[in-house]
Amino acid sequence: MNTKLTLRLDDELIRSAKRYSGKSGKSVSRLVADYFALIDSGEEVPGPEITPRVRSLIGSLKGATATEEDYRRHLEEKYR
Repeated sequence: MNTKLTLRLDDELIRSAKRYSGKSGKSVSRLVADYFALIDSGEEVPGPEITPRVRSLIGSLKGATATEEDYRRHLEEKYR
């Protein structure tokens, strides 16, 4: 049995979903249903793909000792 569901979403998100729907050949309703089914299955929901540039930065700050206060001080000096 199918039941109607009303969602309130940002206009740009709706436009984006409709563009994706057109490219994928699936209705927005089917996309939402597939996503909900994925959540219910307990599988990990895929997030955004990590680009090679970002992947190359993983671990680059390991062992860094800079604090948030250090960064604030840097910004204050930079924008004086």
